[in-house]
Amino acid sequence: MNALSYVALESQFDEAEQAANSGLLRFITAGSVDDGKSTLIGRLLYDTGNVAADQLASIQATSQKRGLAAIDWSLLTDGLIAEREQGITIDVAYRYFATARRKFIIGDAPGHEQYTRNMVTAASSADSAILLVDARKCVTTQTRRHAYLAHLLGIRELVLAVNKMDLVDWQPDVYQGIVDTFNAFVSALGRHHVQAIPLSALNGTNVATRAEAIPWYNGPSLLEYLEAVPARRDAEQAPLRLPVQRVVRVMLGNAANGASNTEFRGYQGTLASGQLEIGDEVAVWPSGQRARVTRLNVAEQALAVASADRAVVVSLDSEIDISRGDMLSSPVQPPQVVKTLTADICWLSEQPLQARSNYLIKHTTRTVNVFFEELSYRVDVNTLEHQATPETAVMNDILRVKLKLQQPLLVDAYVDNRTTGSFIVIDPLSLHTVAAGVII
Repeated sequence: MNALSYVALESQFDEAEQAANSGLLRFITAGSVDDGKSTLIGRLLYDTGNVAADQLASIQATSQKRGLAAIDWSLLTDGLIAEREQGITIDVAYRYFATARRKFIIGDAPGHEQYTRNMVTAASSADSAILLVDARKCVTTQTRRHAYLAHLLGIRELVLAVNKMDLVDWQPDVYQGIVDTFNAFVSALGRHHVQAIPLSALNGTNVATRAEAIPWYNGPSLLEYLEAVPARRDAEQAPLRLPVQRVVRVMLGNAANGASNTEFRGYQGTLASGQLEIGDEVAVWPSGQRARVTRLNVAEQALAVASADRAVVVSLDSEIDISRGDMLSSPVQPPQVVKTLTADICWLSEQPLQARSNYLIKHTTRTVNVFFEELSYRVDVNTLEHQATPETAVMNDILRVKLKLQQPLLVDAYVDNRTTGSFIVIDPLSLHTVAAGVII
């Protein structure tokens, strides 16, 4: 399922509830292969009463056919045939569930290094990340890589879920050793809140309800944490950003029913941040010209105000040359208009980066040619050391780079705006996405 499917799930929820800080939490699960991510999600869905009877009967039957003594909860999320055959997650599986206190969207990210790019996609919209660690294996390179990517993508609420504690007899020393190792790594990244939770996903211990049989642990269960953690909802407070997706001619009214038709020229797009009201003055970039909003529409529905994440058609009081890739913004808090970028990227392609070759960069609704002017350093995800001036990049490398653009982009730093501060890099020949980046 892609990012559009993720947005489609959100549309199921009442808008008023989405606006509430506690109404919706988007989180991902990540970690190494076989750490139990899909099993954890399946168990969480079951224990919260979000598994239909026919689904439960199906996975019970499949588990019995495989000769398993217990239900394989991962079957609830591993939807691809290849995933079920191999017992691993390949694509990002999105699931919706709800409790009496909150609604949730889960992104189950793959653990295999080959599919790290899918984890990046899931993390880009998440409020929190659950990083699973097998209690028998401790913290792995992939755990560190996922933690670092969560850091790059602005996720500050982390859960260290120490899974399969039943297989090490719930030894507190094993648990504490893993927690200390992880905290030492994360503390070097910057400010994060880490909630460590010992659990057994297969048995459901400490997943939905607190386990009283663990006398040395007095923290929350996983569900208790998820119901209480604050969601990141800062898009409405950020300055207005509306990347124009297309210019449309809108016809309102129905002459067949005697109503008069009204035709107007509008600019269609999704608000990346901020709010837009009729009468607001906006600046159009890159020209910098100003106009006032005369109309806001969603299909034939007229709006008085539109908020972040809302797709709208905007009409202005001035005839300005506006096209796809332009941006409407607050006149007093405009985006940066740049032809060079400093960014952190994760290389996602099996084909190495060709430092002297041209690529395409897609940023919001604008796509331009880009040249890697400098590879400043590569990050060692185990030690966080900077390996200076690499000549190329291979799959899953994380690098600081300087990019030279053929045409200007309208950007913000990623820490200020997730949408206008991020981009993807595309191979111009294959049109495959080869990297994802955040603007420094």
